[in-house]
Amino acid sequence: MASLPPASPPPPGDAQALYIHWPFCVSKCPYCDFNSHVRDSVDTDAWQAALLADMAHEAALTGGRPLSSIFFGGGTPSLMPPRLVEALLAAAERHWGFTPDMEITLEANPNSVEAARFADIAAAGVNRVSLGLQALDNEALHFLGRAHDVDEGLAALATAQSVFGRVSFDLIYARPDQSEADWEAELARALSFGTGHLSLYQLTIEPGTRFATLVAQGKLTPADPDHGATLYELTQAMTGAAGIPAYEISNHARPGQESRHNLTYWRYGDYAGIGPGAHGRRGGMATMRHKKPENWMGAVARNGHGMQSEDALIPEDRAREALLMGLRLGEGVDLSRIAALSGVRADRLVDERAIAQLTNLGLIRLTGAHLQVAPAGMLLLDAILPEVVAI
Repeated sequence: MASLPPASPPPPGDAQALYIHWPFCVSKCPYCDFNSHVRDSVDTDAWQAALLADMAHEAALTGGRPLSSIFFGGGTPSLMPPRLVEALLAAAERHWGFTPDMEITLEANPNSVEAARFADIAAAGVNRVSLGLQALDNEALHFLGRAHDVDEGLAALATAQSVFGRVSFDLIYARPDQSEADWEAELARALSFGTGHLSLYQLTIEPGTRFATLVAQGKLTPADPDHGATLYELTQAMTGAAGIPAYEISNHARPGQESRHNLTYWRYGDYAGIGPGAHGRRGGMATMRHKKPENWMGAVARNGHGMQSEDALIPEDRAREALLMGLRLGEGVDLSRIAALSGVRADRLVDERAIAQLTNLGLIRLTGAHLQVAPAGMLLLDAILPEVVAI
């Protein structure tokens, strides 16, 4: 399949995105706090009918503007039968229409069973895949609870690169006992595969996960934060030198290969979310679906959609969300755009004194109405945002 043309997403006011959540996994990884569930069996026909109904409900409220991207997330969407993917894409195109450079991404596990479906998934209309490789070391994969080994993962990557127009994969670093030399070698190998996009995340211990329990029991010691910072700086240097720099704090891409779907989130564009636990933003409204699969299915049966809540966001909340999302991006934010989007005056959005102090430290830049976190500041982003965001 030919590569998608390099192009920026349409401005948020001109198009919108669709997120489809498939909540099922073969097993639950010990680091994962996503809305994923293990079930002995899944009634695919019932799920197709429910997802189509949930989609139709959103489409009735968000019609008139085409979709610029669709993202199948999970869970493990590569467990979905290709015919279900095809049915959902056909319905989405009927409801909204697609922009000419439409991006359709599906998250996939890199094992041989799911890789065997890649050609059929591509034929269904998916043109970008995101592979959860997570590590290029068998001992690390076992530690992370992954079902594949390195050879199987790399075979799936080769299959994906031969089938899909664009390919991304994830790696988790700053694992316990991972040295700087270990990560340098692993990242160098990852960069040698030539994909246009990489998602590189430091291991974080999320509440409610198996890893959180092990840490509480004293059976797992996370990486030291200073060591994590060293690995982060190494990551930026190596990816930048390889021509695949960070465009968001944990995401790296060659020019034109950025995830258009995720850019819609980070640029605070509108997106519909369907399926269990899916969130959405449309016209100043925050939507959330029922999280547990059975509860979501019950809501669809009763109401024709899986909505749990639908709340109007006050101007300050919209402005805050837009700032917190947009400042993750290397490109930063346009304060005048956020003011127009939210209705909050530009001079109320940020703390000018904090910006002046952080500018002197080389951590942030303000040029006219354009605000961005400097590369040196990205490492301290969690500390910088509360200081800068005034609302």
